[in-house]
Amino acid sequence: MSTLNINGSDHTIDVDPSTPVLWALRDSLEMTGTKFGCGAALCGACTVHLDGQAIRSCVTPVTAAEGKKITTIEEVTGGNDPVGTAVYEAWVKHDVAQCGYCQSGQIMSATAFLKSQPKGKQPTADEIDSAMAGNICRCGTYTRIRAAIADAAQSLA
Repeated sequence: MSTLNINGSDHTIDVDPSTPVLWALRDSLEMTGTKFGCGAALCGACTVHLDGQAIRSCVTPVTAAEGKKITTIEEVTGGNDPVGTAVYEAWVKHDVAQCGYCQSGQIMSATAFLKSQPKGKQPTADEIDSAMAGNICRCGTYTRIRAAIADAAQSLA
């Protein structure tokens, strides 16, 4: 049995301790906003926050998350996170999503990146590209992703 704090609530689940957080979220808790992409931490589709840091949940075992706070896309875009809300609104404004599969991971990485910036700092295109380098979009909407992140940063300034 493992207890995970997810989006501010404790959840006790019966999984093998080596089970990746991704599968605990999706299979045990039916939280399907976090996506499976590659299973090797290469694409970013499975990104969640662990104590505020963007991590790849497909390779992070449940034991590494015990006693820490997991934040998922459901919380970030649910209206309770001002940075997540700004990112989500910019995503819609810039029509970022095409197929949409990678978007939860993209939004999670963008939100963690903007939260790490000093208040009011407008990130450069290179800083955005560097922060988002681990997230792959097969549809190639990188220009819109960059624009949405810059717009979200501006709205938060």
